[in-house]
Order: sequence, then structure tokens, then C-alpha cells
Amino acid sequence: QVQLVASGGGLVQAGGSLRLSCAPSGRTFSTYTMGWFRQAPGKEREFVAAISRYGDTTYYADSVKGRFTISRDSAKNTVYLQMNSLKPEDTAVYYCAARGATMVSTLPYEYGYWGQGTQVTVSS
Repeated sequence: QVQLVASGGGLVQAGGSLRLSCAPSGRTFSTYTMGWFRQAPGKEREFVAAISRYGDTTYYADSVKGRFTISRDSAKNTVYLQMNSLKPEDTAVYYCAARGATMVSTLPYEYGYWGQGTQVTVSS
């Protein structure tokens, strides 16, 4: 079931930027920790970034650290993923997720709510 709607994906050249957005569908996630995951064809879904309920704590996978920034706007109930210096290996379907816990998590199964995903393709 789609409970979060991810958008903003597209096709960009290596070195370019994209900003992904995640909005709720039918409920509020302002008090939930939020995360971004991605999945490339033939591979497992992997952790990208996470942010605490009030945005005071963030965590990133080593592969995107320094290039991606996760943020949230509680008033708009929206989470963002700013992606800079994109590489071909960043190509994947990106998913946003929410969990009703204080601590951030890198584990997909600890997130109970998911979006449908948005495609990001980076050409060389």
C-alpha cells in the first residue's frame, strides 16, 4: 500500500543534481523518523540517509556522504533528499520510508511505511 509519495526523480548527467521530495498520503509523519533507500536492478534495497523526528540528527551511507543531504519541513510534512555530484552508480529507484521510533535506523525492516519510489538515472 502506498502511504508516502516520492517525486523529483529524472535523468541527469554525471555531476548534476536532483532534489527528491516525499509527501504523506492519508496521514501525518511529522513525529516519525524518516529515511531514504534505493534499489538498483538485480540488487538489494540499500540505505541512503535518515533523519530524526525534529531534524536534529541525520545519518548517511558512506557512499553518499558529502554529496547528499536529507532534510524535513514539519509544517509541510515533507522530507527531502538533495543529491549533488551525482554518479552513474547512484542510478536506482529511490524510496522514502517512515518509522515510529526516536532513533534513526539503516535497516529497511524497521520502517513500517513506504512510498512507491521514484526513478533516478545518471548518465556518464
